[in-house]
Amino acid sequence: MERNTPVLPVPESGRLPDLLERNAQLYPDETALIELNPIHDDAKNLLWKDYALVETGHSSHYRSELTWKQFDDRANRVANMLIAHGVKRGDKVAILLMNCIEWLPIYFGVMKTGALAVPMNFRYTSEEIAYCTELSQATVLFFASEFLERVEAVKDTDLMQGIREYIWLGLDLPAYATSFEAEITKFDAGRPEIAGTITPEDDGAIYFSSGTTGFPKAILHSHNGLYTAAVTEYMHHGQTHDDIFILIPPLYHTGAKMHWFGSLVAGAKTILLKGTDPGWVLDTAAKEKASIVWLLVPWARDIIDYIESHTEEVKALDFSHWRMMHIGAQPVPPSLVKRWKELFPAHDYDTNYGLSESTGPGCVHLGLGNEHKVGAIGKAGHGWQTRVVDENGDEVPRGTVGELIVKGPGVMREYYRNPEATAETLKDGWLFTGDMAKEDEDGFLFLVDRKKDVIISGGENLYPVQIEDFLHGFAPVKDVAVIGVPDERLGEIALAVIELKPEAAGSVTEADVAAYLEGLPRYKRPRRIVFEPVPRNATGKIEKPKLRERFHADAIVAKQTAE
Repeated sequence: MERNTPVLPVPESGRLPDLLERNAQLYPDETALIELNPIHDDAKNLLWKDYALVETGHSSHYRSELTWKQFDDRANRVANMLIAHGVKRGDKVAILLMNCIEWLPIYFGVMKTGALAVPMNFRYTSEEIAYCTELSQATVLFFASEFLERVEAVKDTDLMQGIREYIWLGLDLPAYATSFEAEITKFDAGRPEIAGTITPEDDGAIYFSSGTTGFPKAILHSHNGLYTAAVTEYMHHGQTHDDIFILIPPLYHTGAKMHWFGSLVAGAKTILLKGTDPGWVLDTAAKEKASIVWLLVPWARDIIDYIESHTEEVKALDFSHWRMMHIGAQPVPPSLVKRWKELFPAHDYDTNYGLSESTGPGCVHLGLGNEHKVGAIGKAGHGWQTRVVDENGDEVPRGTVGELIVKGPGVMREYYRNPEATAETLKDGWLFTGDMAKEDEDGFLFLVDRKKDVIISGGENLYPVQIEDFLHGFAPVKDVAVIGVPDERLGEIALAVIELKPEAAGSVTEADVAAYLEGLPRYKRPRRIVFEPVPRNATGKIEKPKLRERFHADAIVAKQTAE
């Protein structure tokens, strides 16, 4: 398929709103965003929007669209509304929303005021909402019906007293809130007037760590850090104006949004797809002529299983426009990519590695055409440097396990209001990732595990990711997580939580798994096997703290019972 020449060159530094305004000038009437929302029981909460009802069998859904000019106009209206409501440069504005077509115009509108956008995890509990609101010092909160009970449970607590305005998206407006849709219609779409110039070095946003290693920390990024994430993504995957990107993961997280930034650079269309049903994803990719899809490991696995069980149905779909699938946020089993390439041999593939502290994905990536190195996270990304170091910060020889550290334009400014954690993580401009890795003879980096996840059993270091990768090769396994649990004799032992494919549930036994594990050295084999679903958060990461809390408690109870 012939594709247009990229719009590049773009400056190596800048601000994201500059790219939005440029697209509104270059492509005013072309579609920028499409929201596809499947019909469900809670559909009434969607009907305050300008939706078209589309009924096409499998993919009956609500559809809403914005052109590039409408996108920029709406962002300007949001900015002018916020300024009229007293928001000024340096203020913090929290966004607590599910993925929706309003999300990005609100995000850009906040930035256009000189305030900081503060995206919040839509899975946060009431207590986490209050904690992150106070930590970030947010003064305005955008929220919708899905969060009403959680917000109201803590609205009057001390931690939420900094919020001076609640802005509501939806029907049934709470008495204490302002209606988003009614309010922005009062303001024009002209570029907001603010005191002074917002520079690339100004603070732009506060994101939160995923919480997989503890309670969330607030991560402060500059405008330029966010902008360079867009340039890095663009340089890695070469989005063109003709590309169509399907965006599924949550916009509150740096992952999917920073991959979308490449489409922003190219002025390319994006589909905000609500839901992860594999049939829904495939149907959308075919009918919308999508060319790029970014997935998490469980979704890619579900799509493969769906194709293999719905062969004739999938054969009828046209995927000729689909040119690339890439994955990030977690280690990728090589067996998964092998199965994908068997089904889509012409697809480009990339593995992306990054952290919220490094402005999301891109500080390391596998690179297109490097499928022979699948299993590695890759090499330093565009504009980035990497090292593997020991406990003293000294570089280790190739092939030796050490901590991965990265340096580049997207490194966070700091953990906001947490100088101790900042000092532990940022040293001489290098970001200490907490991930254990090793470099092969060709310079490709392989993740071994999280530093805090390493299991020390009888004096031997066990790396759960290695054991998980091995178990992913066992055909009945759908997902797996390996953690360390206390053991009186060995200190710790490895426990494997295994989620079986539906057709294997009830027929595969611990003995079957043990037989397969004979392919591992004896000391690496898990001593305990548990069959149950593997918990993952919204960004696809295994929630190991939850597993440890539960199984550590079980181990303590078992020991006390034995005594």
